[in-house]
Amino acid sequence: MMDRIADLDRNTGETTVKVRVNLDGKGFFELDTQVPFMTHLLQMLAKHGKIDVMVNAHGDLDHHVIEDTAMVLGKAIQKALAEKRGIYRFGQHYVAMDEALARCVIDVSGRSCHVCDLGLKGLDIEGMKVEDIEHFLISFTKNLKANVHLHVFYGENDHHRVEAAFKALALALRMAITRDPRAPETVPSTKGMLEQN
Repeated sequence: MMDRIADLDRNTGETTVKVRVNLDGKGFFELDTQVPFMTHLLQMLAKHGKIDVMVNAHGDLDHHVIEDTAMVLGKAIQKALAEKRGIYRFGQHYVAMDEALARCVIDVSGRSCHVCDLGLKGLDIEGMKVEDIEHFLISFTKNLKANVHLHVFYGENDHHRVEAAFKALALALRMAITRDPRAPETVPSTKGMLEQN
């Protein structure tokens, strides 16, 4: 069985981002970024997705670091999935975080579609702009090449809404990329293939 590990770098005039993922990890994370709340969100993706994630990301502006980190992380997971043989492909999960309730449904099909409604009311959470949180999700989905439908049904606290959403995303992704013991070598598509890099 092949290791599902990928390393990717992105170096531009604005940012330097290095990412390593192990899809068969235990949820270990080693994160060095200049955006504390994004670091917190990455911790949740790793821990609840049971993906080992290492990220080193710095740059001129937080917006650029957030966008480029999402891009490289999505591409790294897509690369580690390779031909996507033997995975469940689809995943879904509900998560409650105190008064907030979120649902994520995902298909790592190789086609990108992002449908998201976090219902956030404020302009920032813990110093991270709400528009940057939403942009992170869009960039991550596009580069993961997945269908991601993410909704927060209710919740009075924006922080709770976002935590519920990211935990639901992590758990749905975990389900989708898990190896199916009943079909360890087959591609989960009637076409016999799924889109890759």
